[in-house]
Amino acid sequence: MLQQLARTESEAWAERDPGDSTQAVHGRVEERKTNAGHALTTPIAQTATYTFADTADLRAFMEAKLWGSDPSMKERQEYGRYGNPTVRAVERRLATLEHGDAALLYPSGMAAVTNVLLAMLPAGSHIIFTDDCYRRTRQFCTNFLRRFNIESSQVPPGDSTALEAAIQDNTRLIVSESPTNPYLRILDLEQLVTIARRHRVKTIIDATFATPINQRPLDFGVDLVIHSATKYLSGHNDLMAGVAVGEKGLIHALRQSQGMLGGVIDPHAAYLLERGLKTLALRVDRQNRTALQVAAYLESHPGIERVWYPGLPSHPDHGVARAQMAGFGGVVTFSVAPITGEAPLDTASRLIDALAIPYIAASLGGVESLIEQPALMSYYELSTEERAAIGIRDNLVRFAIGIEDAGDIIADLQQALSQL
Repeated sequence: MLQQLARTESEAWAERDPGDSTQAVHGRVEERKTNAGHALTTPIAQTATYTFADTADLRAFMEAKLWGSDPSMKERQEYGRYGNPTVRAVERRLATLEHGDAALLYPSGMAAVTNVLLAMLPAGSHIIFTDDCYRRTRQFCTNFLRRFNIESSQVPPGDSTALEAAIQDNTRLIVSESPTNPYLRILDLEQLVTIARRHRVKTIIDATFATPINQRPLDFGVDLVIHSATKYLSGHNDLMAGVAVGEKGLIHALRQSQGMLGGVIDPHAAYLLERGLKTLALRVDRQNRTALQVAAYLESHPGIERVWYPGLPSHPDHGVARAQMAGFGGVVTFSVAPITGEAPLDTASRLIDALAIPYIAASLGGVESLIEQPALMSYYELSTEERAAIGIRDNLVRFAIGIEDAGDIIADLQQALSQL
């Protein structure tokens, strides 16, 4: 009887889906291996090349590489551009977190975007992206890809009619973010996938703002997920990295192109990324809760014109966010109420300068709160009219919440707003 009970418990354990923190710390527990020297932490394999014992060893490796004939050679490489043990360990953990077959690390989030698009778009093809995507992604699609006779179309996020109308015979990819930057629009992923599959078009979602803790696009049928791992995944503003996660065949093809294009991450950055991943679920949970409190406070304040946060009922995609997200993220975007006789740009700047906790800086997702005016940080070279035409208002502020105490952040906002 006890043996039968033990088997039942063992079977239940084998079928159990580990929680986010367990996966962030361990990856796939059943695949855990002893590291070199029995080190608890994944060692840094700081090498550019790998040696072979003799010619027979080299031949065995090449045969396994070509035909997959020797499973023991699976992790073996001959040169650092084609793989690294530290990097591979982190890729496995990221694939587990995103519920993907495999993952591929890049030296930055933008490197992930550009390498993936170059690999997946043939000359003469067409790509669709939502017009609230990261500015550099849009520029790459509209300017750089044009050199290869690759056309692009922009559609508003959440407009399924416009999306379907934009699909052409040569459309190969639909690319978006969810949440988007800076207005935190949330795409209905099931609807996106339904439309894309009907036209045999692949889908890519940049899920940097969500993290796999809040949303897993692959679970909805999206083909590929991209992150700027510089942000939440690393969580400490001390490294740059990007990652693509998806089905193993697609990742294998991307890995082959990476070997030619050369955009590889170094093992020390991968080591730091893995260290950050271990606290990802804890950090994101804290940032989710604090951001919701901050968003609610700002929305109730007369000095704030409008707040964009998916966790608020006032957000246009609140219903979609509630249906497909576990949390609403750590970024709050808002516009400062105008003051008679003062330029909106200056009013928002005065508020930011009066704050004590957040640093004025680009990026997001780290333990420190960061704040910026998009009009000055990313679109400074454009006029007020040009910025307004693409939806960037002079009084717009993006607040990336860190892990400081919510009460302190709100008190800081209160004192700063009182000075306007």
